[in-house]
Amino acid sequence: MKRFLSMLGIVAIAGLLSAPSSAQTSADVKPPVQIWDRWTEADGDLTAALTWQMKVKDGVTADQVEGALSSVAIEKNLKAVGEQALSKELEGRTGKKQPFLKIYSYCSPVVAREMVDFNPVMAAFLPCRIALVEKADGLWLYTFNMDVILKLGRKMPPELLKQAMQVRNTIREMLERGAKGEF
Repeated sequence: MKRFLSMLGIVAIAGLLSAPSSAQTSADVKPPVQIWDRWTEADGDLTAALTWQMKVKDGVTADQVEGALSSVAIEKNLKAVGEQALSKELEGRTGKKQPFLKIYSYCSPVVAREMVDFNPVMAAFLPCRIALVEKADGLWLYTFNMDVILKLGRKMPPELLKQAMQVRNTIREMLERGAKGEF
């Protein structure tokens, strides 16, 4: 019964995520999030469904990805607020070479403050993070799919939604250009 109720809840969420939202009136809104499809493709792994995942083009190095992320952040006025070079930390602890793993954190302080003032729970999603992960088939970029918050969260005032969409679009552009090593 518990499993059935969980599935029912996920079906309800998937329906909400695939339907147009009255809260989303910005011209910047991309096509609906396909959480249900991603959830089923990932054999029920909700974390896979709640993220944007992008394979880095073969031949593009971690340094080129970093340069592209930095370039977009500067162009769009998104502040770099931290990096965690986890693979280097693990190499230092173990003395063994580790697959590349680094987390990059970005924030728009003004938008962050307004989001938290609007809904304090939003603080749990700050700052925006992008992970660069080396897997057997190459480098991958991962980040939280902000459409989940923008579609399922409380209805935002139009100006705040517009600002949140700008951050969302910047993070998405960072993934796209980072995956190509595009400065």
